[in-house]
Formats: sequence, structure tokens, C-alpha cells
Amino acid sequence: MPLFVQGHAGHPDWRTALVYAGAQIDAAQVAAADPGEPTLGFVYFSHHYSPHAGALLAALRERWPGMSWAGSVGIGVLASGVEYFDEPALSLLLTSLPRGSFKVFSGAQPLGRFGSDTALVHADPSTPELAELVAEMSERTASHYVFGGLASSVGDAMHIADGVFRGGLSGVAFAHEVGLVSRVTQGCQPIGPVRRITGAERNIIHTLDGEPALDALFADLRADVNEPRAAIPKLRATLVGISDARDTTLARPRQFGEETRVRHLVGIDPGAQSIAVAEVVEPGMQLAFCQRDMQAARRDLVRICSEIRDEVAEGAASATLHPAALEDTTLEHPPARRIVGALYFSCTGRGGPHFGGPSAEAQIVQRALGDVPLAGFFAGGEIGHRHLYGYTGVLTVFTAG
Repeated sequence: MPLFVQGHAGHPDWRTALVYAGAQIDAAQVAAADPGEPTLGFVYFSHHYSPHAGALLAALRERWPGMSWAGSVGIGVLASGVEYFDEPALSLLLTSLPRGSFKVFSGAQPLGRFGSDTALVHADPSTPELAELVAEMSERTASHYVFGGLASSVGDAMHIADGVFRGGLSGVAFAHEVGLVSRVTQGCQPIGPVRRITGAERNIIHTLDGEPALDALFADLRADVNEPRAAIPKLRATLVGISDARDTTLARPRQFGEETRVRHLVGIDPGAQSIAVAEVVEPGMQLAFCQRDMQAARRDLVRICSEIRDEVAEGAASATLHPAALEDTTLEHPPARRIVGALYFSCTGRGGPHFGGPSAEAQIVQRALGDVPLAGFFAGGEIGHRHLYGYTGVLTVFTAG
């Protein structure tokens, strides 16, 4: 069974933070009955350490020789029950997965013929046609599922894949033998019905359900379309949930499904009665106006944690033993499938303040999953399935047993 151990620390000096995080990892390895040799590490560091990213990676390699490393810079980083938001900090997660079960990839180190079941993806948000690249990456996996986040920083949006990279994609591909369960949690709630885009040009929407798009927007906001200036506060708080023509926009009443991408409403044109959104759209796609909602975000985060626990438990109940194990009379019960590690990527627009207090979001995950070793960061966009999201969280757990 692969071991997962975490270490995290905040300090103005990245070297000191690494010492503190390394001490936590050492203690966890000593406490483990069978620690194994770590083979893969995930490193997430706040933008305060960006100028030292190369030195940090070199120090990680020296501290744990022979390991592969993947990670990203973020406005903040996460560990189990802890958030470091806009402060100098790093979060590490080490695992002893078999070396043949994963492959670190980047522009300098392509995947080649590695048999990917799924993949962790980090990316520079300034990369051209990034949404298409993410979708293409998902098609290269057997499950058609990728997860991860976009680097976020006040400076360089760099990501780590056995090297420091700017631009493009990098990450870790996982073979089928690596047990993973992943979910996307939405942070916004619809304020009106799901509408069909019937007239559009690039990111400009002219009509919804055959009616002027601006009329539909103001109707859902309960605002007077003849007084657009009076509606400015409401417009600034309004976002747009977009889904493809055949996707399910709402998973349940007043709750977006995982295929829905939340985008900004970037403008209105009272003369043309049209609206502009931060995504290229086309007729046939679906749209629902929405707003951020703390209570809805908390409920949905608890929901996905429960779904993950249930799926892991169901997998354990239905798992079949290897024939050799069936002959082992000393084995009274099948080995339980359990969560052994986790990665969590949340939007920079979420975090503790949006959930009611410092580290509140990370603590919800910790209460739901237990003290599972976890690392992650606050991203400039989240990756799940084949999509780029905003205002969401993507939780992925590693399972064993």
C-alpha cells in the first residue's frame, strides 16, 4: 500500500519553511509501519517564493534524492485543515507509488506511449487556446478525466514538472492501477431558469430562448431594463453558468452540475439588447445567470466529500480478491479500500473568507475526510473532467486496498 505523507509551513524564508515541512514528513515516515521509499512529490508554494522556484526544486531533490516532482505556484496553498492565503508558505505531499504507475510530463518531457488512465494537470493561464489543450489532454486518457489547476501569482505563473516551466501544460499521468476518485464542487447558485442561447457571435449573446438576451438578464435580476445604471450593483455581482447543448446544466434544483462552467459577465449593450460573457459561445448552448453563495458553496463541498467517501466505501464492498488471496485461510475479511492521500485545488475567489473564516474551506474537507494527508493550492482556474472552471473546487483522493 503506497504511503502518503504531508508537510507544510509558512515563513518569510523558503529555506526555513522547507526545514519545518521536512521535519513533519520525517516524523510521519518514522511513525509509519511500512514507510516505503518516496517516489513522487507534489509541491505547491505561494507567489512569495516564485523568485526562488529553481532553488526550491533543487533543494527538494537534494533533500529527497531520486524523486519526481510536480506542482505549481499559487496565491495561497493548502494542507489538511490549513490554508495559507497570500502569505509565504509551501505545502508538500510525498507518496511511494510504484515508479511504473505514473509519469511526469511537460513540453520538455512528453508522455509518449505511457498508458494514462487519468492525469493531474497544471498550466500557465496565459497559454493560448488553453481550454482546447485541456480537452485534448483529457482525450489522451482512458477515463477522459483530468484534474488540476492553473498557476496563480502576482508575478510569474510557473509550474513544476521535474523542472520549472512557464507557459503550456505539465503534470503527472497515472496508470489504471492508481486508485483515484475526483469531484468538482461549484461555488455559485443559479438565480434564474436555464435558458437556451439562440443567437450569438463569439462571446456576444444576442438572444436567449428567442428573446433579447438583455431582457432575460434583467428579468432574472428583477431589475428594470429601462434603468440599466440602477442595476449596476446587481450586474457586478452576476456571473454566468454555461454548459454545452447536450450537457445537464443543473444536477438538482438550484445547483449546477459538474459540466457547467461559471464565467464572468463582462458587459451589456442596451442598444443591441445583447450581453457579453467571458467565453466563446454558440447557438444551442445553455446558460443560467448566477451569483456566488457562501451557504450553497459549503453545502456543495460537503456533498462532494460525502460522494467521494461513499464511492470509496462502495468500491471496497464490491472489490474482488485475487484468486491467491481467496486461498489464504488467515484472511478473514477483504482488505478495506480507503483514502490514503488527497489533492485539492480551489479558486482564488474562494478560500476561508468565502466560507466564513480562516482555513474554513480546508477544515470542511478535513472534517469530511479525516486527517488524510493533503496538499493543494488556490488556482487561477480549476481543471476537472475536460473543462476549465472558475469559482470551483476540485477534490481528488488517492485510494488503496
